[in-house]
Amino acid sequence: MNETLVLIPGLLSDGAVWRHQARALSGRWNVQVADVTRDSSIGGMAQRVLDEHPGRLSVAGHSMGARVALEMARIAPDRIDRLALLDTGVHPRTPTEHVNRLALVALGESDGMSAVADQWLPPMIRDWDADENAGLREDLTAMVERMNPRIHRAQIQALLDRPNAEAVLPGLTCPVLVGVGDADAWSPPEQHRDIAARLADARLVVFPDSGHFAPIEAPDAVTAALAEWVALTPRTGAPDS
Repeated sequence: MNETLVLIPGLLSDGAVWRHQARALSGRWNVQVADVTRDSSIGGMAQRVLDEHPGRLSVAGHSMGARVALEMARIAPDRIDRLALLDTGVHPRTPTEHVNRLALVALGESDGMSAVADQWLPPMIRDWDADENAGLREDLTAMVERMNPRIHRAQIQALLDRPNAEAVLPGLTCPVLVGVGDADAWSPPEQHRDIAARLADARLVVFPDSGHFAPIEAPDAVTAALAEWVALTPRTGAPDS
């Protein structure tokens, strides 16, 4: 039976973010995309993914999904063979963070998820208005519109109440891929260099020509990095023979 690779989407996201990676890696791996739309805490999301995907796992998370992956490693370290943390952070909630996040939640409740997409997505993407990004804009907007204000509020509450992800890093011994778009203004590359520096077995990859949504903005580069990562032997980080 193929080993299981769980791909965890981030805020207001689903399998569309991971479409390229799921298709490319499903030959050797039992690729599963987690659902993080049913819980209002990072811990609840992490426990649900663990419950729904038994056995040993390789876990890749994007943005909020990477925080869920880290919480899975805290809850069940012996079940996690590899971690990939993409376009994310481990910092605690800032004193004013709730203001902007809850304002966007209120916008969705009053004007709908299309209004959220119009405001939230453009700063996340490198060259949002570029002609070549027309398909990307359509895909990401449709993805946000598949969500609803209830999901949005629950996920924002999960982020505002997030557990201490920094505390998980020193105990990680499995191979960890830390990846980020070179133009990610939300979770910048320097933030990821700091994460990688705290890990015992980490590889840092900066994806060119990409903003915060690297798996869909730079799909070939992200898939190549994940393919190398899943070839690492659990615990040791040595290549398979």
